[in-house]
Formats: sequence, structure tokens, C-alpha cells
Amino acid sequence: MTLSAPAAPGSGVARIRWLARPSSAAWLEQALAHPELVLIDHAHCERKAAGAALQLMFRYPGDHALAAVLSPLAREELEHFEQLLALLQRRGIALRPLAAPPYGAELARAVRRQEPERRLDSFLVAGLIEARSHERMALLAEHSPDAELRALYGALLASEARHFGLYWVLCEQRWPRQRVQERLEQLAALEASLLASLHPQPRMHS
Repeated sequence: MTLSAPAAPGSGVARIRWLARPSSAAWLEQALAHPELVLIDHAHCERKAAGAALQLMFRYPGDHALAAVLSPLAREELEHFEQLLALLQRRGIALRPLAAPPYGAELARAVRRQEPERRLDSFLVAGLIEARSHERMALLAEHSPDAELRALYGALLASEARHFGLYWVLCEQRWPRQRVQERLEQLAALEASLLASLHPQPRMHS
């Protein structure tokens, strides 16, 4: 089975592979109503994504091919963080801590602890988060009433798509495709279930 998310009705947003279900209309409505909070959370997400890539590099120092791929990815994530930070500063919005929804912690909890399963799950969870980010940025790029935000999210789409594709390639280079696909389906189902109930506070992954 190939996982993909159908676009929202009437939307021009392309289907996103990896995802078991699309984001809800309720999430989009909530995000559009609170663009400041979504921007702050998005900045934190870019920083966390850079940290996740670096963590994998340090966890598997002998995998030189992994470092060659993840080091540029981490730099790009930090560039996105800096871009968002500059936008927040122009708008007079302080980057402040936000309470995290259970999304990230629950996905991390699903990662198996023994190798090589831990490495496979870590790649797939990172890819799922990137895929969901891509899908939601595409929705914001299409529907935000703020022209600057539409341009921002639209400009980030290509790199976000490349990021989750990169994690898929890392998996395929190390494990048989069927094994990767089977585990992806399990984790994608969990990822979708974590978003089934809308978090009370707007977040990029809520």
C-alpha cells in the first residue's frame, strides 16, 4: 500500500505521500485564526528538526554516508529557523517557549529501542514529521489571508518535500523496501491518530 493524503476538498494542494490521513479543516481554521502562535511554534519546529538531524549524526558516527546527508539538512533547517526568527522580529513578536502538544513525544515513544530497528524507526519518524510539515505549509500557503505568510510557506515547500524524501532514501539504502513500507504504515497510522483530536492550542503539529 502506498500512503498518501488526499487534498482537502476544493483545494489545489498536492497529495502528500507518507501520510495516512490529511489534516482536518478544523486544524486549518485554528491555525489561520492564530498565525502568531503558529509562527512561533514553526520556528521551534525548525530548530528541533536541525537538532534531530544532528542527534542522528552523533548516534551513528560510523555511518559516514549518513553524516554527508544530514549535515546539510541540519544547516538548512537552521537557515529556516533564522528566516522565521527574522520575520518574528520584524513583526515585533517575541520567540517564547510554548507548551508542546503530545505529538512529538508520542512518536518518539514509538521508536523501538534495539538496533537496527531503532535507526529505521528514527528515520521514519523524522520523515513523517517532515511530511506533515510539508502538507500543513502547503495548506497555509494556499489559504492564509496574509500575503507575506503565503509567500513564506510557499517558498519552504520544496525543501520540506526534499527532507522527507531524503529520509526515505536513507531507509531504502539500508533496508529492503517491503520492510520499510510495512513499518512506515504502522507509524503513519499512529501519526494520524495523534492528530485525530484537535489540540486546544494551535501548533504546527497539533
